[in-house]
Amino acid sequence: MVNNELNTGKSLIDQINDLLPQTQCGRCSFNGCRPYAEAIATGKADINQCPPGGDEGIIELARLLGIQPKPLDPQFGEHKPKQVAFIIEQDCIGCAKCIAACPVDAILGAAKFMHTVIAAECTGCELCIAPCPVDCIIIEPPALGNDAALPARSKYQQAQWAKQRYESRCLRKEKEAAEKEERAKKKREVLSAIKRG
Repeated sequence: MVNNELNTGKSLIDQINDLLPQTQCGRCSFNGCRPYAEAIATGKADINQCPPGGDEGIIELARLLGIQPKPLDPQFGEHKPKQVAFIIEQDCIGCAKCIAACPVDAILGAAKFMHTVIAAECTGCELCIAPCPVDCIIIEPPALGNDAALPARSKYQQAQWAKQRYESRCLRKEKEAAEKEERAKKKREVLSAIKRG
């Protein structure tokens, strides 16, 4: 492998992660882009396991690591053009399972209400499809008529924006878990005091 610190001052893992598409889809067999970057940096994974990154991503990773590019390994899937999730709203039952599955908070809705996807934020990871009990989610290219409404971002900017949304979601989930644990702790303390009193 190469030196863990390159000219940018970023760790090798961070540099690799910056080159990944930040879909957080798990197709590479890792639980997100950063774990895959860590596996590449430590030699536990190859550079050709990311279908969303495709050949372009493999070439960028090879250049960074000073190795030869190789074709995308088909066991991890095939590269597809940019796609986004779309909810067939009249079929949506408002179960909210898709919201819980979305790694970048690109789905809006509430329990027992119709949901919708924010196309500009969707990474096309497809993680919302499997949990949907009524199969009302499809993946398709962004609607041509909506392109004007989508922010003009380069591929790198899109990935960094998705990474920021993913990290914000992770922080929110950690905070929610800590708050839930704190509430449970206080409830246990009250129950314990009642039993003693």
